[in-house]
Amino acid sequence: MTLADEQRALIDALVGGGAIPEGFAAAGVRATRIALRRKRAGEVARAWPFLAAAYGDRWTATFAAWADGRPPQGSLRDGWDFARSVRDTLPPLARDELAEREAAFAYDGAAAPVPRGRVAAWLRRRAGGRH
Repeated sequence: MTLADEQRALIDALVGGGAIPEGFAAAGVRATRIALRRKRAGEVARAWPFLAAAYGDRWTATFAAWADGRPPQGSLRDGWDFARSVRDTLPPLARDELAEREAAFAYDGAAAPVPRGRVAAWLRRRAGGRH
């Protein structure tokens, strides 16, 4: 196994839910994994304040449990994916926050969100239109 392979395996273990690579202290990897999920929850809370507030003191643990095994996609996308996964149970302010994002951006759950105005312009250009 090359150094690059070992590094990829460690990153996968830390943020992607992969197995702890041989030769690494399991307790240290687990502690780092927990710390990274906690940091990620904080970043998502800054991007999605009403979503995080809806969970109060349970936010970090709830988000971290959801994020376990899911590689980070950035705070906007992580919050969006989480919100969509619990859409039916969201309180009103968090539901409104999600609805506002859904109205402002096109997001298919795979590619990065694109402001809806840009989507329309891109489609017009692609179709040969200029306005």
